[in-house]
Amino acid sequence: MFSSLKDPPVLRRDALASLVVFLVALPLCVGVAVASGVPAELGLITGIVGGLVVGAMPGSTFQVSGPAAGLTVLVFEAVREFGLGTLGAIVLVTGLLQLALGALRFGRWFRAISVAVVQGMLAGIGLVLLFGQLYTMAGVKQPRSGLEKIAGVPGLVADVVTDSDALVSFAVGAGTIAVLVLWKKLPGKAQLVPAPLVAVALATAVTALGGLNVANVKVQGLIEAIQPPGLNDLTSLGSVAALGTVLAFTLIASAETLFSAAAVDRMHDGPPTHYDKELLAQGVGNTVCGVLGALPMTAVIVRSSANVQAGAKTPLSRVLHGVWLLLFAVMLPAAIGIIPLAALAGVLVHAGCKLVPFKDLAPLWREHRGELIILAVTAVAIVTTSMFEGVVLGLLLAVVKSAWETSQVGVDVRELTDGRMVVALTGNATFLRLPRILDTLEALPQDRPIELDLSALRHLDHACRSALEVWAERHNAEGVEAVRVRHPEVVAAA
Repeated sequence: MFSSLKDPPVLRRDALASLVVFLVALPLCVGVAVASGVPAELGLITGIVGGLVVGAMPGSTFQVSGPAAGLTVLVFEAVREFGLGTLGAIVLVTGLLQLALGALRFGRWFRAISVAVVQGMLAGIGLVLLFGQLYTMAGVKQPRSGLEKIAGVPGLVADVVTDSDALVSFAVGAGTIAVLVLWKKLPGKAQLVPAPLVAVALATAVTALGGLNVANVKVQGLIEAIQPPGLNDLTSLGSVAALGTVLAFTLIASAETLFSAAAVDRMHDGPPTHYDKELLAQGVGNTVCGVLGALPMTAVIVRSSANVQAGAKTPLSRVLHGVWLLLFAVMLPAAIGIIPLAALAGVLVHAGCKLVPFKDLAPLWREHRGELIILAVTAVAIVTTSMFEGVVLGLLLAVVKSAWETSQVGVDVRELTDGRMVVALTGNATFLRLPRILDTLEALPQDRPIELDLSALRHLDHACRSALEVWAERHNAEGVEAVRVRHPEVVAAA
């Protein structure tokens, strides 16, 4: 698998690429963990497993796995509702489910999930993440629900304006965001250093040298942070709420991984992702993370694209980035403790904004308004209810939209020279189109012979067939020739 070990130039490219990915992953691993309400080290553990375990497995050549901003909100809610120990059990079962789905070759079916639902899911996560981390930037406790976070923004602004400590903390976070935005405008050579690393390093230096009174990341040590789930944690998964969380983790982590794979495959000309094997690899990774009590993992587009753009040639770059994360966590754990929380919150506010597909909204409005409605409803439902309910609602809307669009039916009414009327139905006659069909049929005169021609239909569901039979039996007035139905599967009125 690692051909670069036999090819020094390729080995050098992979090693350099791994360093770039490590520098991108480091602040994100810590930031996602802190935003999820768990020790910072757990984010690093998930990143390490994503590199050393998933990186060495077949599936994708260049995709990099680790803790993702897209799961932050769901993890935060799970920890608050069930506790940190149960989080490990949830991640463990998620991994086992992914293994089962991969073994049953369900990986490729995740590509059938509506893109609008995924975009809406990410947009909803991004909005909750964005508004929630604004409070962390100011050093203020977040409200519980998404609506409360949005409604509390005026009060947050008042706190920032009137409280000097909150103002200083918020300024550190805002400065971090400014660096992230402006870094892309610098010359190409400067951008070889990842923007998140620069932004967090500058914020850390400013707060340390200026003696600013801002909260820093709490550090407890890598070994101490590992808390494998106990038997009680596993048995607590029997509740409906816990099972719903497991299903949400499985769906979102798998979908985000495989959609990321599709995007990464377009960035390179190497071997394409094998979706079932990639799902198996993610299942192994999440199973290991669950045993260690760490965060769930997905493939992350930011790290994956950095890996491709840095010139990686083989999966070795993914594995080496996990090695660097491990060395950092073991040899320099104190370095995490000087990072200001406001800086990490700024990184995640920026990540939350990027999850909202602003550039796609106008084209969708012009060309696919139904998709835009699904996206918007999914996002709003996630903000107002929960992740799982929002995604389920989005999937249901996507199915209904697809059913509506595929059940196109034509109703053609013709009058023959002998006075007989012929009504021909074409396309797909389903219950969704019954109102239109029956409105047309019920408007026909009752004193004329009528022939209902269904021979050109591609599909006729049971509800529609039953309704047409009832209409054929009851339509004509007494003494008039009964409606004749031309279709081998429909019983005509006698």
